[in-house]
Amino acid sequence: MQFNVKTLRAGTGVGVTVLEAADAGDAARLAALQGHVVLQVVPMPWWQRLRTPGSAHFPVLLFSRELLSLLEAGITIVEAIETLAEKEPRAEVRRVLDAIVAGLRDGRSFSSTLEDQSRHFPALYVATVRASERTSSLGEALGRYVAYATQLDVLRGRLVSAAIYPVLLIAVSSLVIVFLMAYVVPRFSHIYEDMGSELPWMSRVLVVWGNALEHYWPVMAGVLVMAAIVLLQGGARALSRVLGRLVWRLPAVGERMRVYQLARLYRTLGMLSRGGIAIVPALDMVTGLLSVTLQARLLAARRMVSEGQALSDALERSGLTTAVANRMLRVGERAGNIGEMMERVAVFHDEEMARWADWATRLIGPVLMLLMGLLIGGIVVLMYLPIFQLAESVQ
Repeated sequence: MQFNVKTLRAGTGVGVTVLEAADAGDAARLAALQGHVVLQVVPMPWWQRLRTPGSAHFPVLLFSRELLSLLEAGITIVEAIETLAEKEPRAEVRRVLDAIVAGLRDGRSFSSTLEDQSRHFPALYVATVRASERTSSLGEALGRYVAYATQLDVLRGRLVSAAIYPVLLIAVSSLVIVFLMAYVVPRFSHIYEDMGSELPWMSRVLVVWGNALEHYWPVMAGVLVMAAIVLLQGGARALSRVLGRLVWRLPAVGERMRVYQLARLYRTLGMLSRGGIAIVPALDMVTGLLSVTLQARLLAARRMVSEGQALSDALERSGLTTAVANRMLRVGERAGNIGEMMERVAVFHDEEMARWADWATRLIGPVLMLLMGLLIGGIVVLMYLPIFQLAESVQ
């Protein structure tokens, strides 16, 4: 969930930072970890979340790629961002770039100017740039972030592609069911209402449903509008949490969701570690990537690491590893390349998730088709069942 966090920034005064967090307390803690004094934390209003993507979305990955190309060509960072602003056709994106250039010309660091635009640049990105400023390796840091974001987009694309067919199947079947229940069934109810108790029990239920839709459709439409308003004002988040908890309890699906989140955790920690960020601050930065249950485990692991325990031991005791990850992390600690090893663990589990998603799609598609066919066929049979019985009685 997104929160508007009013903070007191050193050297810049009071400002508002947009953070993604599980709750208000988590958002305040993340802002404090960035060195700010938190004044107020409020959820972002729903109308701000509904703004059009073209006006509010900043293409961080594209910006990083183009900036990296210009820096590798020998152009200074101010000139590079000015060049990107000159060629940018979107006014909102151009304003962000102009603000960054103005901050750099005032003598501020690149990371602090990005932090002023926290609505567009995630905390991980700002932390990566800030770490690179200590070693003057901005190009290398941008390259790592580009690789990190690209790999996440590839995995997300695979999962979305796997979900397209089941979602389309459910959507089309739902439209057919709504058409039958809202248009066809009320027509049949007028035909059967004179038959009274001679109708089968399920057919009488359809008749009642048809009469209710015909006489009380304004009330039902109002209920749907009210439900949509509740969802827009935060009910969708609560509903997703409830559904998420139910899904997490499923034996196979819940474990795959845990592995998916752990892969994101390893990849992000690996990127931050290779960027020169210490492991304890890195663990604080990645808390928002996990579900509420895993966040509590990550906080426990962070406490163990801050007390001097090895990262692999802390993650294992907190239930944040797999059999493969545990062995590879121990090898990385002995070899001194824990960041690189975490990224390798993420790649291993990403490929595993892609194979599972492909298998699940092949299985779920036919199962959904069978269930929807039975449901639609059942409605049609119940509508025509009294006619069949009438024909038998005539014979």
